[in-house]
This record gives sequence, C-alpha cells and structure tokens, in this order.
Amino acid sequence: MIRIEDILAGQRRAIAKAITLLESTRADHRAEGDALLTELLPHTGKSLRLGISGVPGVGKSTFIEALGLFLIERGHRVAVLTVDPSSSVSGGSILGDKTRMERLSMDERAYIRPSPSGGTLGGVAEKTREAMLVCEAAGYDVVIVETVGVGQSETAVAGMTDMYCLLQLPNAGDDLQAIKKGVMELADLIVINKADIDAAAATRAQAQITSSLRLYGFHGHDPHEGKTWHPRVMQLSALKSQGLDQFWNAVGEYRALETANGRLAHKRQHQAQAWMWDRIHAGLRQQFSQAPAVRAVLADITSQVLGGTLAPSTAARLLLNKFSSGDTSHA
Repeated sequence: MIRIEDILAGQRRAIAKAITLLESTRADHRAEGDALLTELLPHTGKSLRLGISGVPGVGKSTFIEALGLFLIERGHRVAVLTVDPSSSVSGGSILGDKTRMERLSMDERAYIRPSPSGGTLGGVAEKTREAMLVCEAAGYDVVIVETVGVGQSETAVAGMTDMYCLLQLPNAGDDLQAIKKGVMELADLIVINKADIDAAAATRAQAQITSSLRLYGFHGHDPHEGKTWHPRVMQLSALKSQGLDQFWNAVGEYRALETANGRLAHKRQHQAQAWMWDRIHAGLRQQFSQAPAVRAVLADITSQVLGGTLAPSTAARLLLNKFSSGDTSHA
C-alpha cells in the first residue's frame, strides 16, 4: 500500500513504488494510480520542468549530472526522468542512466528514474508526465526530462516541460543543415556543449545557429518587444562544469519573464489538455485492439489487405464500424 504521506515526505521508496504503479498496464493498477494522482495533484505544479534533448553523443547525461550537482549545492532538490530506447526485437532496455550519473544518483537530494521508452513515439516514456507529478509532490523543485533524442523526441519533451533545451556539438559542421526548422522553433535555449574541445568551432556554431534563429523569426514574435522570451544560444562545458551558472541564470530569466506575461500558465494549461487527449487516443487504441468484434475479423481483413484485394482505407473503415457497433458478423 502506497501512503500519500510518504510521497509528500519525499521517501524514495514510496516515490519509486508510485511511479511503478503508474507504469503498470493492469486495469486494477490503473484505477489505483488514477486515485493516487488525484490525491497528489494539489501538491504539484510548483517545480520548474526542464526538457533536455540532443543527438546521441552530445553529452546529455554529463550535462544533466553537472547541472544537477550544481543545483543541489544551491539548495534545490532535483528529479531526473530519463528515457532509454527499448529494443524493437526483445523489448528490453539497458536503463543505464544511473550508471552514467553515478555521483548525482548517490546524493539524497536528487532522484533519478530511468524508464524504457517501450517503443513510444517521441522517445518519452508513456507515463513520464505522471512520474513528473509524483516527483513534484515529493518536493523536487526542478524536474529534468531527458529524451532518447531521436524521432519526434523534441516535440514530445517540449509538450510536457516549461522550457526546452537543445544540446548541440561545437564541431557539427554541415550537420547544422540537419537542424529542422520545427526543432529550432521549439527550442527555448540552444546549448553548444563540449565548447572546451574547440573554442573556435563552438563560437562559429553559436554564430551560425543564432543567425538561423533570426531567420526563423524568434518564434514569430518581434525580437525587440521585450515582453516575451526569445530563444538564445550559449556555450558551456558540462565535463568541466564551465558555464553552468550562466545557463541557470538564463533559465531563471526565462521563467520570470514567461510567468510575468502569463505565457507559462497558458502553456501548462495547453499541455494538460493535450495530455488528456493523448491518453484518450491511447485508451481507444487499446480498446480497439482488444474488442471481440474487431479480433473476430482482424486476421481475415488483414489477409485481404496483404493480398491486395481490399484497400487499407476500406479495411480501416470496416474495422472501425465493427468496433463502434460491436458487430461480430463477417466483413
């Protein structure tokens, strides 16, 4: 039995058990998890939600550990929710973030929870949002979400955090062309990590990306209006813990400005609504796949699609009709 009082007191075992409960797919566990979230909800929403993304090898884990240690030394309590990609073959996941963040994981003021992506599109575990609420209720005032960094991960992490930070390498060279406009528009802060390796390359990358941000129009706002945050580019070295204070100052400036103009509150409302619809879509997919009316004809209809005798769109419509009517007669 998970006691709410233990979670609010920040007991790590209770936090872990609560997140495990929320990750369960059993119907009775889901009902228990919903009741738990309802009780915890009044104690959430006070933390800073920070999303971290970037290509593999950019140093996300090193950066998060350095930032976490920097923050707990200044009185913060830090929760890190990391997502490891699940194997498409075995479904397994290494979950190695506690190994990569060994110093931070040993500190009682920090909590690291690695979770498998489970194949979820976007590199964010399906229940990351719910785990975030548990950590907030437990008193962690900074919650960091690290994504796999592939596919739609940028959209996923930006859709659940207050501030989205994209890590880049200083010597990426022509890889700058690979930075999609959509990603650039999502990023609130772009960090050139490993700037100590090649200072000239880091400065060059900073200038190139800053120029690209101007081209993209600063999220569609006038860069001189002064009332809205405009994405910026900075350099640091997580390995040497250089530039972390400037990074945190920028985060604080962002939070203060977006809170004052009301955009942060509006963003969280929009995210909550989107989360609700995400769960509705996921629930409908699950109900659809398990519906007896659908399962009775699914193999036959799939065979017709594979054999080229039935159009996929027609097959989908037939299956949806079976699902909505509960009809088990042959298609």
